[in-house]
Amino acid sequence: MTARSTWATTAVRPDHPDALLLLREYMTEMVVRYHRRPALPGEVDAALAELPSDDLTAPSGLLLLAHLGDDLAGCAGLRWQPGWAELTRVFIRPGQRGAGGGAALLAAVEERTRAAGADRIRLDTRHDLVEARALYARHGYAEIPAYSRGPYAEHWFEKLLP
Repeated sequence: MTARSTWATTAVRPDHPDALLLLREYMTEMVVRYHRRPALPGEVDAALAELPSDDLTAPSGLLLLAHLGDDLAGCAGLRWQPGWAELTRVFIRPGQRGAGGGAALLAAVEERTRAAGADRIRLDTRHDLVEARALYARHGYAEIPAYSRGPYAEHWFEKLLP
């Protein structure tokens, strides 16, 4: 990776090999952080089954992969709702964190959301994901009352798109 490397995003199906790899890395981090210990055998597979990503494809959603230069670096998904989109699976690999990937992914999902005719993005996240919550706040996402119910939803955010 050179200093001139730039972020690029591409929409792929959730069963694309790179998507499967990143979604597993994402879920592994979610399991480890939630339990505050290494993942147990089968635990990541169980979490992937409990919270599948197969709907992150047309017509119900989309999945973006992010590359920093030639390096596979992250992902973000959208689920379409009437008039709005739900953001999910935002992940940047540890080696590429701090290089603007979160901002690049948010810009890309916001552009895709506007293009789809939706006027807002909502998301829920956990209390322990403080870096994610800070990222959303820095990019104009405001905390809102709960709009969803889930075992891991503890904070809810929304951004109105111009």
